[in-house]
Amino acid sequence: MTTVKVTKHNNSIVQIECDGHTGYGVEGEDIVCAALSSIVQTAVLGLLQVAGVDVDLVRDDKRGYLKATIDKDLDKASRLKCDMILETMLLGVADINASFSDFVELEVR
Repeated sequence: MTTVKVTKHNNSIVQIECDGHTGYGVEGEDIVCAALSSIVQTAVLGLLQVAGVDVDLVRDDKRGYLKATIDKDLDKASRLKCDMILETMLLGVADINASFSDFVELEVR
């Protein structure tokens, strides 16, 4: 199972942490894990290349671990871009969680 923890500060997402493989399918052919990874990693790319913010990123692909943290004190324009990217990511992750709750656990705090 993959555990996804989303941390908010002042109603804005400031951290995403994904841990574990979903176990839905054979490693390398697991469509749930691939979908989840694509959503989260695309959001990280959006933060870096669209919003232009620094991301403290920790990854361990073998373990299936990714932790992305952004500064809580961004300027208003950067925060708005990050909010749009990360809230869209959260919609995608929540949708996968709703359909595959035996394989993806979502915690928003």
